Amino acid sequence: MRNLIVSVCILIGISVGVGSCGSKANKKGGLQGEITLSGAFALYPLVVKWAEEFKKLNPNVRIDISAGGAGKGMTDALAKVVDLGMVSREVYPPELEKGAIGFAVAKDAVIPTINENNPVIKDLLQTGLTQEAAKKLWITDEYTNWEQLTGKPGETPVHVYTRSDACGAAETWALWMEKKQEDLNGTAVFGDPGVAMAIQKDILGIGLNNISYAYDEKTRKPNPGILVLPLDVNANGKIDPEELFYDTKDQLIQAIAEDRYPSPPARDLYLVSNGIPTKPEVIAFLKFILTEGQKYNVPAGYIGLSSEKLEKGLAQLKQ
Repeated sequence: MRNLIVSVCILIGISVGVGSCGSKANKKGGLQGEITLSGAFALYPLVVKWAEEFKKLNPNVRIDISAGGAGKGMTDALAKVVDLGMVSREVYPPELEKGAIGFAVAKDAVIPTINENNPVIKDLLQTGLTQEAAKKLWITDEYTNWEQLTGKPGETPVHVYTRSDACGAAETWALWMEKKQEDLNGTAVFGDPGVAMAIQKDILGIGLNNISYAYDEKTRKPNPGILVLPLDVNANGKIDPEELFYDTKDQLIQAIAEDRYPSPPARDLYLVSNGIPTKPEVIAFLKFILTEGQKYNVPAGYIGLSSEKLEKGLAQLKQ
C-alpha cells in the first residue's frame, strides 16, 4: 500500500489574512506594510496567534498566512514568494547554501494517532508503539494486523496513513525511524487536518499528527474520534507510568519540555527567510515572536525555547 493518495475534503492551502480594522486601530502604531508567510501546518495555529497579538500593537501591518506544508514554506521562502516560510524541521545544508536562514521559534512533536474505537484499543494502550514496530508499519510493511503490535492472537488489519505533501511532520516521523519522508509507506493524505480526519473515519487506521491537530484546544483532550498511541520508549513491551502522559495536551507538552518524549519525533519549529530580513515590519514581527510572543507558546499547545536559542535568533537579525 505504497503512497496511495486519497482525497479528503479540506482546504488545500488554508490561509488567513490578519488585516486592519477600525479607525481607532490606525492611531496605535506607526509601523506599516505587509508580511506574508506560508508553510507548515504545525506552525500555522501559533503563527495566527502571534499575528493577532502583533496586530494589536501594529494595526497598520497586514499579515497573510497560508498553510500548505513545510516543503511549500521552504520553497516559497527561497523563491522570495513570501517573507517567511513556516518550516517544521531542521534547515538542510543545501537550503542554507541557497540563502535560507532559520529562526527557531517554538517546539512541538509528531505523535502517532489511532481511532478511539479501534477493536484492540485496550491492548494497544497497554503495549504502546516501539520504534521497531513503527518501522514495521511505515517502512517495511512487515506488520499488517494490529495483533502483531499487541502480541495477542488475531488478524485485525491495520491501515497505515502518511502525508502526501512534503512536510516536516512526516520527515520528522521518518527521522525517528532513521529514514526520510519518501521512505514512508501507507495511504498518503494531504495535510495534518486530512490525516486527522482519515483516522476519525477509520477504526483500523494509524497515522501521524502534530499535537495541535490531535488535541482539542478548549478541552485539552484528544479530538473526538482520536486517541494518541503512547510510545514505548524503553521498548520493554509495556507502557510504564513514566511513559504515560497523553491524556491531555498539557501533560504531553510538559513531557516534551522535560525530554521524556523522544526527539525526534519532538522537534524545533522555524520561520525561514531568504537572507537576513530587511523589511522593517518583518524584522519587528520576528523580534516580537522571539521575545514577548513566546508567552503564547504554551497556552497555544507548544513549548517555549531556551533563552540561548532565542538570543541566537535575535543576534541573526542584527547581522
